[in-house]
Amino acid sequence: MAQERILYQIDAFTKEKFSGNPAGVVLHADGLSDSQMQSIAAELKNSETAFLFSGTDESHDAHIRYFTPTTEVPSCGHATIASLYALALQHDLNSTTLRMKTGIGVLPLDIEKREDGYKMFMTQGKVVIKTAYEAVIQDEILSALGLTTADLNDACPIQYVSTGNPKVIVGINSREKLNSLKPDMAALLALSDKLDCPGYFVFTFDTPESGILTNGRMFAPKIGISEDPVTGNANGPLGAYLVHNQLGETSDGELHFLGMQGEAMGRPGIVEVYVTIENSQPVKVKIAGDAVVIFKTSLTI
Repeated sequence: MAQERILYQIDAFTKEKFSGNPAGVVLHADGLSDSQMQSIAAELKNSETAFLFSGTDESHDAHIRYFTPTTEVPSCGHATIASLYALALQHDLNSTTLRMKTGIGVLPLDIEKREDGYKMFMTQGKVVIKTAYEAVIQDEILSALGLTTADLNDACPIQYVSTGNPKVIVGINSREKLNSLKPDMAALLALSDKLDCPGYFVFTFDTPESGILTNGRMFAPKIGISEDPVTGNANGPLGAYLVHNQLGETSDGELHFLGMQGEAMGRPGIVEVYVTIENSQPVKVKIAGDAVVIFKTSLTI
């Protein structure tokens, strides 16, 4: 029997409508099949749509699953921020911490109620950083992205970094070059299988305004996303990368910075990143952001 479910369209990592990263959020998703969720995600055409299910045991409050238009992914930053915002609005929540089961484990997710609305926080998964790619692989990555070695920031090795959903991190010198990139998506897709990594995050310290440490772009054709506007699961790993390579100013055992993304797509947004440090290495990553509702409706399926 068809059921009516609540569907939100939310822009994450922004307070301005039609900027940041759009995500669909389906509340009360219990009973939906994998094929139904995939069809909904394909219909909405957001980079990710989140589906919230009831918890199944005492280890978690709820279960959240994420679908791109073409496949399920284990974790998603902006769709998590959007989901928390939808829950906060739907239930008029006060500040609280929820334990959410995801594809990378049960994560503590925080909703902070403020005078001007809500801010949402996502603790990400285990930090994994691999050694820098050898020269031959580096050249393939640069060629696919439309970069040369002359574009690279010499302090930034090209590395695989994950906090649950891995990215290849590439640091370059110029914001102008960043915004003019036109990657070869077919080449990136082929490389994704070779590197066992679906996403490529190119960033620079050449930022448009004070207070913003980094400016980036993220490409992930392997999961059906040519470019993602503002990516929590890229800026989070970037924070771990910066600590690992001693590229950010830290204080009291933490790196805290703002990362901008989406400028080249006309959808700018800001990800707030917190990295906990032990023995000079990143051990925990948390991201935070704002959100705004574009529409709320019902879905009968």
